[in-house]
Parts: sequence; C-alpha cells; structure tokens
Amino acid sequence: MRDGILIINKEAGYTSGDVVAKLRGILHTRKIGHTGTLDPAAVGVLPVCIGSATKAVEYLTDHDKEYRAVLELGVTTTTQDLTGDVIEKRDVSGLTQERIREAVRSFEGDILQVPPMYSALKVNGVRLYEMARKGQTVERKARPVHIERATVDAVRLPYVDLTIVCSKGTYIRTLCEDIGKALGVGGAMAHLLRTRVGAFGLEEALTLSEIEKKAKSGTIDALIRPVEDVFPYERVKVTEPAFSRLQNGNTLSAECFEREPSGSPLLVFSPDGVFFGIYEQRGESYSCQKMFQTREDGPKCRS
Repeated sequence: MRDGILIINKEAGYTSGDVVAKLRGILHTRKIGHTGTLDPAAVGVLPVCIGSATKAVEYLTDHDKEYRAVLELGVTTTTQDLTGDVIEKRDVSGLTQERIREAVRSFEGDILQVPPMYSALKVNGVRLYEMARKGQTVERKARPVHIERATVDAVRLPYVDLTIVCSKGTYIRTLCEDIGKALGVGGAMAHLLRTRVGAFGLEEALTLSEIEKKAKSGTIDALIRPVEDVFPYERVKVTEPAFSRLQNGNTLSAECFEREPSGSPLLVFSPDGVFFGIYEQRGESYSCQKMFQTREDGPKCRS
C-alpha cells in the first residue's frame, strides 16, 4: 500500500479518532492521521493521511471547508446541537424568509466566535468537553474565523437548510446558535454534512466498509491520492546532477531545476517525477521547508 491521502465519508456515531483506529486495523499500518475533527453526529468528508503523508496533516487542517447544515430555530440546547439537553424553546411562527436570509448573510466575512464548551479545545491541559460533562463552564476567548459564504438553501420552519464555506476553526454548531440568537428565538444544529475539505470532495469519499472491501480485494491503492495533491504550488523537477542535493534536503539554486521556477513555494520532484518536498525561495536560492520522500532515518531539510 502506498503513502498518500484517503478520503473518508465519515458516518454518524464515529469520532474522527474512531475512524483512524479502524483504518489502522483495515490497512495494517499505524502511521495514520486525520486532518480535522468532525463531531460524532456529523457526517461527510474526512481526509486521512497515510505513511509519510502524515507530514501534510498541518497543511490540510488549514484548508477551507464546505458544509451543508440544518438549523432548527426556536430551540436552545446545552451542546448547540440536538444531542444536548433542551434549555429553552420559543415560537418561530413570526419569522419571515427574508428576515432569516438577512440574519444568515450578516455572518459572512470576518467574525469572532466563542468556542463551545462541548469541543476538543484544551484549557490548562484539559479538554473543554471533559469539563462540560462534569457541569463545569470556563471562560473562552473569542477567536477570529472567516465565513466565505453563508447561504440559505431552503426554509421549512422551524428548519433552515444552509450551505457554509468557512475557514479552519469554525464551529458550525456555534454559528447555528448565533444565527438563532440574532433572530431572537434561539437555534441549534440539527444535522451537519461536510462536503469538502480544500480540493477533496464528497464525490470521491468512501465509507469505512467500502474501504475495507477495497483493501481485501487489493484495489485500495487506486483510491489513495498522492500527497502533492494537497498543495496548489508550482511543480518543478530537479536535474540529474542536482538530485543528490534534493535527496539530502540541501538548498537548491535556480540552476538545479529543469526549468526556471516562476514562483514560490515549489513542489520539487526528482528527475523521474517522484515528489520529494516543499521548497521556498530565500534570496537567490531555494530552501527546503518540508521533506516527504524520506526514510525514517533519511534526509531532512538542511541549510
């Protein structure tokens, strides 16, 4: 089995950690990492990095994400979704479609969002959800997030279907509650489907049972995306004389490439097309930022 990115269609009831644990058993490898937590009740796209591709986890986590969510207006819960206890219910019959659409649009752009107590964030080394389960509440600082697009797809009161495109660190549960607050009736997330993480979409995602069938049939490699697909950078090959420098993670000059690069960062490949690492221009030369094609004791980025 080759290293790379496997796109999972996470089903309800699994944590992101559960998915990694099950994949370790299916694929018979421990070097697997997921690229962003999805709540157990949420479903959809969860890119998983295998082997040396685990070095790309930090980059994938930074990518924008797209969601389809169902907001239930008129209800406020302890968890900001329908898995929690109901705190309050309010009548929504006076809401109009235009007022709802206007409220949703008002959250587009750069906003500040207070992380929910039921989240995996840590305060003083303790995860917030662990405190919340004990009935504890601590102060959380609002964090900047970006909502690229927030659209209303349908209104079926008390339910509102939403499409959200947002930056990393955005809590859709919190956004649903905040929209409900803006409308004066409260709100909670009733359903969440993640349809895209960066360039990886739901159309190529497979469930764990589908992955297991492919692994047993020996056809799993065809589903694993190469790690370089994560990055939207220019791709260049080194020349044969410069290959040893690339293998060792050394600084490269423009003459080391088969053609002169037009930008930076760069995805640098061997003369025969094997992806090795990310290089960034520093003055007249290019320095290694991250190596992927390495042995455990192999080359690292060097000056």
